[in-house]
This record gives sequence, structure tokens and C-alpha cells, in this order.
Amino acid sequence: MTSTKTFPIPADAEARRAIKPVICYPPETLPRPDLALYQAAREGATKVAEVLVPAREAAVFEAEAGQFFRISSVEGPQVGDLNLWNRNDISERFFSGKTRALHGTHVSTGERLWSNLPYLRPMATILADTLEWYGIDAYGGSVHDVIGTRCDPYTGALLQGGHYHHCCHSNLTRALADHLNIPLIEAEPHVHDVLNVFMCTGFTRDTGQYFMKASPVRPGDYLEFFAEIDILGALSACPGGDCSTEHSSDTAACYPLRVEVFAPAEGALAGWQSPARNGYDGSHGR
Repeated sequence: MTSTKTFPIPADAEARRAIKPVICYPPETLPRPDLALYQAAREGATKVAEVLVPAREAAVFEAEAGQFFRISSVEGPQVGDLNLWNRNDISERFFSGKTRALHGTHVSTGERLWSNLPYLRPMATILADTLEWYGIDAYGGSVHDVIGTRCDPYTGALLQGGHYHHCCHSNLTRALADHLNIPLIEAEPHVHDVLNVFMCTGFTRDTGQYFMKASPVRPGDYLEFFAEIDILGALSACPGGDCSTEHSSDTAACYPLRVEVFAPAEGALAGWQSPARNGYDGSHGR
């Protein structure tokens, strides 16, 4: 939307625009994961669970602290919307906004998914990403974003009218409600902004609008995590398929996604400890 008022351009406009940016949260002091330890433990790990997420639906999985979970494309190009909670206390959940502030708009190997305040600790660390080769394309697009919110029926009703129930928000709500055996109205507030697994997104340079484009994911590609705490996860196979044209659609080609959980051999993580909740004392100056 363009303003109907015209404001004068200051004489020093170009000088103001030319000021160099400052990184808000320099990553140098972040606690670093021991990727070598994790990778060594992963080599001897065995599969202990597997969940197939149907197209246009969601499914729940669990992973214990110290286990690994892998999300894979299995039949065709498909993106997924991922929610994570502390399995023992679902008031602690994935915080996409702070993850974005700490790591950037898209995440890959060695970066972590952080939990909400007041916990603010790593929930999972990305251990392997077969799409890390994609980088940032000429449009500013990249893969695995923490900028999109999830397709939802409320925005659909606002923009297009009607009631579409297989959007990712509704899929995640149903899956969580069924898993916890609670009503939908109780489950819905726990559904939160997602990691858009395999989704290729960015912001247009001219208008700053959030865009999506065809995901580069193909069968066999995967994103793998190390569970830093006990995880309850839910993954929706987005009704937009590879999101090359639209989402919240019954016409887009959609495919299932696979989640596998692996347990390391006994003693493989010797010396490792699950991260404690954030050390801030919570006094807020009082």
C-alpha cells in the first residue's frame, strides 16, 4: 500500500541510507555445539522409531534428549511445517523469532532451534542438511526458513473466504490434540510459528514481501537434528506441495514426508549434558 501523502526527502537521505548495518546478535559468544561428538555418536546410532506423515496432514513424533531425528523427502518434492515442544512441558516450545535473530532467516548445519522465553535454550541442533548446497539464489531465496508463520485457515478466510481445514496450522492442531488426547480448543494455542523444512523463500527486494518458490528438495534429501532436550515434534506435509504455485490447495501435487528417530550406542555421548534452561534470574529489575 502506498501512502497518499508526500513527504519531503531530506538533503542527507543518501548519507543516511549509506550507514553500514550492525549485526544485532553477534554469534561469536553463542554456546557452540560439539558437532564432532554428535557426528561420531550418529555413526553408531540405530533406528528406534519411524513416522510417515501423509500428504496434506500432520503427524507427531518423539525423540529423547541425545537422540537424532531425520525429516526426509520420500516420493516427490514436498515441504513441511515443523513444531517442537519440550516433551515434558509443552509451555516450552520452538521460538522461530529468536532463532531467526540469532542465526538468520534460514538455518542449516551447525545451527540450532531455540526455545521461547523464559527458557531460551537450544532444543535441537541441525546435524546434516543435504540442501545446504543451495545457498542464497539470485532472488534472495534460500531453504529451511524461520520467517514464515505457517499456512492457516484464518488468513485464508481473510484473503479468499471459505474454510480450508488442511492448512498446516489446522493439521498441527489436530495432530497435537489427538496425541495429547485434549480438545482442539486446548491444543490450538500451543501451535506456533514453524521451521519451514525444505521450503524455498525470501523477501522481494523491491517491496519487501515474503515470497515462496519451487523447493529444490527431491526424494532422498533430508534434514537431520540432534535432540538437545526431550522433544515432542509435529510435522505437517504442507498442502502446497513444493510451494511452486500456491499453498492451502487441494490441487497442488503433494507427497508424504518421513520422520525417523535414531538412538546412539550406550556411552557414545559420554560427557554430554542436556542444556539447562536460560540462566537469567527472572527478577526483571525488581
